[in-house]
Amino acid sequence: MKTFENINSGFNSVFQFGKLSLGVVIPIENYAQSSIPSMKEHLQRVQLIEKLGFKALWVRDVPFQVPSFGDAGQLFDPFTYLGFLVGQTSKIALGTSSIALPLHHPVHVAKSAATIDQLSDGRLILGVASGDRPSEYPAMGISFESRGEMFKESFQYIRKLQESFPIIKSEYFGNTMGDIDVLPKATGHKIPMLITGYSQQSLQWNAENGDGWMNYPRSLEEQKHSIAQWRDLVNQSHEYSKPFMQPLYIDLHENDDFKPQGIHLGFRIGSFHLLEYLKLLENMGVNHVALNLRFNSLGTEKTLNLLAEKVLPSFNK
Repeated sequence: MKTFENINSGFNSVFQFGKLSLGVVIPIENYAQSSIPSMKEHLQRVQLIEKLGFKALWVRDVPFQVPSFGDAGQLFDPFTYLGFLVGQTSKIALGTSSIALPLHHPVHVAKSAATIDQLSDGRLILGVASGDRPSEYPAMGISFESRGEMFKESFQYIRKLQESFPIIKSEYFGNTMGDIDVLPKATGHKIPMLITGYSQQSLQWNAENGDGWMNYPRSLEEQKHSIAQWRDLVNQSHEYSKPFMQPLYIDLHENDDFKPQGIHLGFRIGSFHLLEYLKLLENMGVNHVALNLRFNSLGTEKTLNLLAEKVLPSFNK
């Protein structure tokens, strides 16, 4: 029987082979009419999500407010915010979805990630990406066209920093000759790093090097094909499997039997049909769904409690 690699407590809790778990994307509020959330009551909602039994919280990396992009994320710096949440939670996994590696020096990412991982007793899951907002790159003196090469170098650099006094040669980020080190190290043998989309790489490279794949919502047939392709490539290079996860925007209806209506990257949907849909995802090999409530019109606390009552018991076991 295939299993996933044992990496840290967050990864091991969220990703179990053949099963689906549920998490929530921050901001935990409706901000459909604005690109900027209020972040009101965010801590109370974070703590409610943990109490109700969701497996993970996900924060995003949005360095600049780009009006044309239409979403400022959770506003706060992802690592600073996660550091705050470490002290306000006890067991829920803390994930990034995702750090745009070319926009940061890998030493800063590795040190911040390992710090969160240590302070949380291994609850960090590091989603990484090449980034997709072209205007951010020239603002930081970086070529948008080189983001694929920079992503690969940064990814490998972060991996190498788990070693003691590593020797690193990098075109974009500088070199080390084994005479300096970066601390702390991860709680496990590495920081779990999930690659978002393709990140300008081949799926084969991602399957060989990433610890999992974050991809976007697709039709059931498309997603089933993508997962099968992913697992086949993983099987060619590893004895263990690697997880697949996706986000899903939901607007939960009070009527449990409300049939799904399409919204951006998700559905307006009743809990019965949401449960059916998530079961279909689980059966095709999706291991985690990060629910996004940006377009949710029902009260946030009411939505979370309805999910915990009518959907969560079938997952997160």
